Amino acid sequence: MNRLLWFCFVALPLIVTSCSKKSTPSSSDVKPKSVLAIEEIDFEYFHGKARMVLKDGNKEREVKAVIRVRKDSVIWMNFTVIGVQGGRVLINQDSITVISNVDKEYYVFDYKELSRRFNFEVNYKVIQSAFLGNLLMARKEEDEVDEKSLTFLLKQSSGTVDVLNYISATSMKIQKVELRENDSHNSLTINYGNFQPVSGKTFPYNATISLLYKTSAGLLNTSVIFEYNKAEVGDKELKFPFNIPKKYDRR
Repeated sequence: MNRLLWFCFVALPLIVTSCSKKSTPSSSDVKPKSVLAIEEIDFEYFHGKARMVLKDGNKEREVKAVIRVRKDSVIWMNFTVIGVQGGRVLINQDSITVISNVDKEYYVFDYKELSRRFNFEVNYKVIQSAFLGNLLMARKEEDEVDEKSLTFLLKQSSGTVDVLNYISATSMKIQKVELRENDSHNSLTINYGNFQPVSGKTFPYNATISLLYKTSAGLLNTSVIFEYNKAEVGDKELKFPFNIPKKYDRR
């Protein structure tokens, strides 16, 4: 699996949002931009188990993943394929490191390189927010908000990238995020679904990520399906074991 696909598979397996009660908001329910209060998840430690499926053209890969997060510090993932450990991932404030036990190699992703590639600032905070179904970008005064029936559309921009956030008018949770690069027309879409309660908050359990990306070999069309079967947040300290075997090659 090449470096870009590894990034799509492990650094953006984002978490989720969807089905809440369907009701038509009255005029008193409409929230102007200044008070558009998007509900976001907050925590100290997160622990979850999930099924992940990567589809790239005619190829498909499925893994089981254990995910641990320490807020604003580290995201750790352990993958198994049919009961065999397939690899680990460590995402911290500096970089993303991926170990493939199957190929006996590892990858290191630099945020500056990824930001240049996608023409959008990629950093730890963006990835953590995506995991939680929170806003990828901080709110700005110039952001635009449109009301569309049962959905609010929050329009943001960063350089040549437009970010569209679709927010449920009833639950105030993010349902979909679209990133569109104006020069290359590359795009990344995250559809969230299957909200469930976790420690008093509504937490998204499923997501589908779709990436359209132009390469020298043609158009790359990749999607990642992410389904949680367990999700917990709390103050209990978690461990993040991670080491690279000496015989593994860096790619």
